[in-house]
Amino acid sequence: MTRIAVIPGDGIGKEVVREGVKILNYFNSKYDLKITFKDFDLGAARYLKTGELIPDNILHELETFDAIFLGAVGDPAVPPGILEKGILLKLRFYFDQYINLRPVRLYHDRFSPLKNKGVEEINFTVIRENTEGIYAGIGGFLKKGTPDEIATQEMVSTRKGVDRIIKYAFEYARERGGKLTLCDKSNVLTYAHDLWQRAFKEMAARYKDVETDHFLIDAITMKMVRNPEVFDVIVTCNIFGDIITDLGAELQGGMGLAASGNINPETVSMFEPVHGSAPDIAGKNIANPLAAILSAGMILDYLGKAELAKKVELAVKEALATNQITPDMGGDLSTTDVGDYIVETLKNLEDDE
Repeated sequence: MTRIAVIPGDGIGKEVVREGVKILNYFNSKYDLKITFKDFDLGAARYLKTGELIPDNILHELETFDAIFLGAVGDPAVPPGILEKGILLKLRFYFDQYINLRPVRLYHDRFSPLKNKGVEEINFTVIRENTEGIYAGIGGFLKKGTPDEIATQEMVSTRKGVDRIIKYAFEYARERGGKLTLCDKSNVLTYAHDLWQRAFKEMAARYKDVETDHFLIDAITMKMVRNPEVFDVIVTCNIFGDIITDLGAELQGGMGLAASGNINPETVSMFEPVHGSAPDIAGKNIANPLAAILSAGMILDYLGKAELAKKVELAVKEALATNQITPDMGGDLSTTDVGDYIVETLKNLEDDE
């Protein structure tokens, strides 16, 4: 039995996760995957009513699941940072989800924002360290609110943390094929990223079959825009991964197509669309569910069903090719209609086999 915890969250999270679960349920019925789901009401509504973010009893219950499917958190009624830190980052750190896996795939040429760059050129994966760096929360204030105020936020890299994310990236590049690129700022961050440089070079000696290269963060952003085809797999620290994956989302057609995984193979991993809760369109049934559907595909891949995950991608490509999509991408379907179309496309794909 495979157990998936569903946290729809806030805003459009409820709507898009529903469509992702619809796809998982289709495969569940078709192949008897023995997946069960349980919803958890974590988000703004619970916080505003009770003051709770993630109670300890729920956190411990989540330990018993195989994966978490998260919609989105964020609400204008709650000050910025409370839900993000108290739910999203809490889960990442509690389960030590040290891998943030972000495929950057352009599924149809017409959605490319780059001149003369299409499906063949925009196809790579970013592997972001997910539990250290600036996001570790080490820092504070001195003389806050005065003219002499000092604010600090420290970038922390441990040898254990750097080694394990780089090892995962080498294994990923070896398994999926392609070159592994290290992205850092070692010419200025001469302590933290000297560690990344040394760890990368030492690990490369153990993976001589994997081609490697290196770009500084400023150079990599330029290269992603001008020559994205040079990248296969990129490994980088937490803050740089945060930045370049948002750029990557735009390269692949926008946040509506950006899926992600927060992974620790030894604990509980969490999958989510990258976009936010979009409260301005919540409840209108027009939110783009494709990122959530692709995140559902990543769950299948994580559970060892790579062939089913591939079918999800093929169905998304078909939806984009036939304009069976939501208004934000030029279609006229509702959120629900897109999910239904993907299910029908999956049925057709399997009938053709």
